[in-house]
Amino acid sequence: MDMPCLVSIQVALPRTYGSEDALDPHDRLWTTSFFKQPVAGPVLVGETNLAGDGQADLENHNSHEKAVLAYSADNYPLWRAELSMSDMPYGGFGENLTIRGSDEQSVCIGDVWEAGEVMFEVSQPRQPCWKLARRWRITDLAKRVIANGRSGWYLRVLKTGTLAAPCDFVLRPRPHPDWTVARASDIFYHRRHDRALTAELASLPELAESWRSALHERL
Repeated sequence: MDMPCLVSIQVALPRTYGSEDALDPHDRLWTTSFFKQPVAGPVLVGETNLAGDGQADLENHNSHEKAVLAYSADNYPLWRAELSMSDMPYGGFGENLTIRGSDEQSVCIGDVWEAGEVMFEVSQPRQPCWKLARRWRITDLAKRVIANGRSGWYLRVLKTGTLAAPCDFVLRPRPHPDWTVARASDIFYHRRHDRALTAELASLPELAESWRSALHERL
């Protein structure tokens, strides 16, 4: 089986869009780095982000556990068809890394992936927020992501260095092969009353602290 391949890298710094007096909620004033642009050539991957990338919401995203957002290139044909957006580009879901050959069904919590000089660890599924809906002017888009599980996933940076597309993603340790990103999302959003599986998910040391705390509070 072919290894997953990084096909595109995207970054953006926060910018302000819209106006305070806009009538359409999609046009109201907001600050975001969601409008990612592709990077040509190597990019430096630091402990908390990629060079040239930044977070507008530092309260929720300024964390080494959310250093890099990855998304499956294999999800894009599905979204382009469902949303009637044949030109939706890579980076359209705000991701830094677009990866072909892996998705939420095949990536697991705690996976360690090596790409170029860099080593990543999967920390949690991505929790879609209102900014995704605002970006594409589709009010229920975040709800659709939660429903179908095509969320993407966050990565810690275990080893910094430079990264360029295309390159292979090589799986190193996989401590929790039963805990795919899709399964973790299913427990978090759709099977909230399954105490046994909630406790098992909360016990994974590689799962982001914010998720473990939320799951422990649920228990």
